Amino acid sequence: MKSPGPAWQWHHFLPDEAATLRLAQKLAAEFRPGDLVTLSGDLGAGKTTFARALIRALTRQPALEVPSPTYTLIQTYDGDGFRIVHADLYRVADISELVELGWEDAAENAVVLCEWAEKAGEVLAADRLDIAFAIPPDGRGRHVTLTAQGRFAGRLDRWRAIEALFAKAGFVDPARDYMLGDASVRAYERISDPASGRKAILMIAPRRPDGPAIRLGKSYSTLVHLAESVHAFVAMARGLRDQGFSAPEIFASDLEAGLLLIEDLGPEGVIGPDGPIPERYQLAVDVLAELHARTLPQELPVEGILTHKLHRYDLEALTIETELLLDWFFAYRTMRTPNAAMRLAYVDQWVSVLEPVTSGEKTWTLRDYHSPNLIWMPQRDGLKRMGLIDFQDCVIGHPAYDVVSLLQDARVTVPEELELQLLARYARMRRARDPDFDMQAFAQAYAILGAQRASKILGIFVRLDRRDGKPAYLKHIPRIEAYLRRCLAHPALAKLKTWYATHLPGFAEPRELGVEHGGQKGAADQQGDGSGRGAGNADAAADGSPSQAAD
Repeated sequence: MKSPGPAWQWHHFLPDEAATLRLAQKLAAEFRPGDLVTLSGDLGAGKTTFARALIRALTRQPALEVPSPTYTLIQTYDGDGFRIVHADLYRVADISELVELGWEDAAENAVVLCEWAEKAGEVLAADRLDIAFAIPPDGRGRHVTLTAQGRFAGRLDRWRAIEALFAKAGFVDPARDYMLGDASVRAYERISDPASGRKAILMIAPRRPDGPAIRLGKSYSTLVHLAESVHAFVAMARGLRDQGFSAPEIFASDLEAGLLLIEDLGPEGVIGPDGPIPERYQLAVDVLAELHARTLPQELPVEGILTHKLHRYDLEALTIETELLLDWFFAYRTMRTPNAAMRLAYVDQWVSVLEPVTSGEKTWTLRDYHSPNLIWMPQRDGLKRMGLIDFQDCVIGHPAYDVVSLLQDARVTVPEELELQLLARYARMRRARDPDFDMQAFAQAYAILGAQRASKILGIFVRLDRRDGKPAYLKHIPRIEAYLRRCLAHPALAKLKTWYATHLPGFAEPRELGVEHGGQKGAADQQGDGSGRGAGNADAAADGSPSQAAD
């Protein structure tokens, strides 16, 4: 086998078979397609027992039959979105036999568990995890040595840090269930401790590497003020809890490793089989109205003497985000690249409409305040019934941003009538706290920031497809286009509307949404005619009458 270079090693003692099974279950959460795990040790040392437990954990089938591949040499299984290959090379006499068995095809983009791997020689990858089993002299238990080769070293070091995090929070051998992540590089696991019944969420968010400089020597994430570490999440979680809102409690943290063990707010959201659940959306609006009526700090404690200062959602950040439409969506829609004149006119017009917004009222802008990040918690009282997550990118910006983020949800169709009713509800609550609340100015900011956000998301979703290989986001594009047309109907965006209609063929005409919300078709019927009534009629909410606002 090739010499893989530096390795990370960890020694462990497994007193019984139950401990072997627990180790397999813990490690299963760390494996991804393309990983190679080699198992070594004398006959009867426990290699196959461990492999069987690992395969059952990876397939999430605890009763799956997993025969030894001693005679078949290779067994394959279907995991959760990837293939699992279990190989036993004890009977292999020559490497050429692996080629005849179709080793390379079977192992491609799969998690491979290989017993007697030393017989494979140069065929094995240098980046791998070696697990060696040894029987102690008294025959009780097993000594296990994990050796992480190459790139595996960093991942297994993180695994050890996660184990330390569990111990710090008092979780003993917890079960780990991988959760579907978001569009970012963060990963999440649902954690349950069988001994105590406690539950938590493990958030794995290593420090974001700074990307290439795109302007003034700064990266995109720096220019638009995206959180680069878990410090921001910790600060905002505690800040929101201090304000009386239901953000997760932080049970334990490893800030350097980017690991948090946080409160599990539960699985219930604000969306039902027929789309948004109005009473839950009403509560989400109430939370924003209450938050926006308060004077909030702009610097928050993290841990010890560490603090987190909130950036301003300034003109530069907002404008750069709109350019994602030019960088990704424009070519997707038109099959060509915008020329310099188009780009200059687009940016100039956005700067013109965004300037009044950036000089308007300010509050905490949570930035991702929409259905995937809202948890329904009926067991709590008042505003605490709405759980909040994914707020680490919070900035100081206009309150209309989070309102439009909620009411023009990119992933679920919010009917126009419900949007206007909720806008009216928000206006009533703001005016009850502040008689000088200017709904007309708010409505204008709502339309501008709605168009800004839609333009940004159109670019992001195409980028997720073209650059990151995540085509599922494209199904939301017709919905976002409909929201964008709705916002562009506001008089303040008349010049921008002309730019979109001129340079994005077909965009100005209404399209049927043709997308699903909560598994139901026919969202276009709920959206209206796409003419822009929502943002254009937001002013009607000023009198606090939902029925009139919907007319």
